Amino acid sequence: MALSALAPLAVVGSINVDLTASVARLPGPGETVLGGTLAREPGGKGANQAAAAARLGAPVRMIGCVGDDTDGRWMLEGLANAGVDVSGVWLGDEPTGTALITVDAEGENQIAVCQGANADVSLLGVSFDAAEAVLVQLEIPMEIVADLAVSVPGFFAVNAAPATPLPAAVVERADLIIVNETEFALLPEVARARVVAVTYGADGAALRRDGVEVARVPSPRVEAVSSVGAGDAFCAALTLALHAGWDDEAALVAACAVGADAVRHPSAQPPLRALVEYASLG
Repeated sequence: MALSALAPLAVVGSINVDLTASVARLPGPGETVLGGTLAREPGGKGANQAAAAARLGAPVRMIGCVGDDTDGRWMLEGLANAGVDVSGVWLGDEPTGTALITVDAEGENQIAVCQGANADVSLLGVSFDAAEAVLVQLEIPMEIVADLAVSVPGFFAVNAAPATPLPAAVVERADLIIVNETEFALLPEVARARVVAVTYGADGAALRRDGVEVARVPSPRVEAVSSVGAGDAFCAALTLALHAGWDDEAALVAACAVGADAVRHPSAQPPLRALVEYASLG
């Protein structure tokens, strides 16, 4: 089957600095684990998804907010270097957002996010083309997500993470909602959406249309280094593939292969290949 070319994508979402401690095992409540190594890298679910989509070969623009500080300028430079149009990113009064991440030897993670400038994301002066897909996550104010449900004329995708109750209007408007299995259990309203993708980590993902599972594919087996950016890479890939009109199974195969490739890298914004190259890797 011939796979259609990728259409433009606008990502509306968070931009963070990731402070990542890599340790042998994740600490329990009140526990200190020694022997870690510290990395400081670009992150934020929105920025991760925008960088992934650009590296997968789509024309991408980012709408978000960073602080008018050294970190903010660093984040913008990194996105631009990945091929993302950052003209829609505001410089806010609050400092650039920060995520505190702990990753264990198996690639599992714990994340705490300090929103900072992400709380000031604005759609003022922003408009969307009907041919452009829009992808949003929930690390920004819910009123922005609700506004997008009204203002986006084309394909509208929501990554409902972190798990936050979604307004009925968002669920009804979304062309695609993406969640992991935990988020799917925590957000019963998502089951009512027209199209829902549920990820199962190393076990792959499934696609549901009007409550009926229509496709399920396994994830390629790889040696995991970090799962921090895998879900975001999956979201970018699946949104691009479905918006381009790829059939459900081909889109899921490619997205799972992209997610598996992402876990092989420590960065939340890993290097990726053109999306079509992943279509036969499931």
